[in-house]
Amino acid sequence: IKRFLTLALTLAALTAAAPAAFALDLTEAKAQGLVGEQTDGLLGIVTPPGGAEVQALVREVNDGRMESYRDIAAKQGAPVQSVQNLAGKTLIDKTPSGQYVLSPSGQWLRK
Repeated sequence: IKRFLTLALTLAALTAAAPAAFALDLTEAKAQGLVGEQTDGLLGIVTPPGGAEVQALVREVNDGRMESYRDIAAKQGAPVQSVQNLAGKTLIDKTPSGQYVLSPSGQWLRK
């Protein structure tokens, strides 16, 4: 699963970095503290509602991630939630210092 997860995370990053209809990209949104990584492998808005641009970015990134997670789960015969949990741990571990992550208790913390 880890090999497929690495591929999924790479694809998710590429999707987020692709030109979009909005100017805000994932790297910028994370650096500004607008969004952060969640334990379920999805991106979250640190201070909802976050504005239309932030909402659109989160939706686009999460749609790409969920597609990848479902593909991995199907190929591995694993529950999607298991793939998401592993992705969440990996993404949180890789989050640079100063950016936000969602704790298991539901609190946004600056790493």
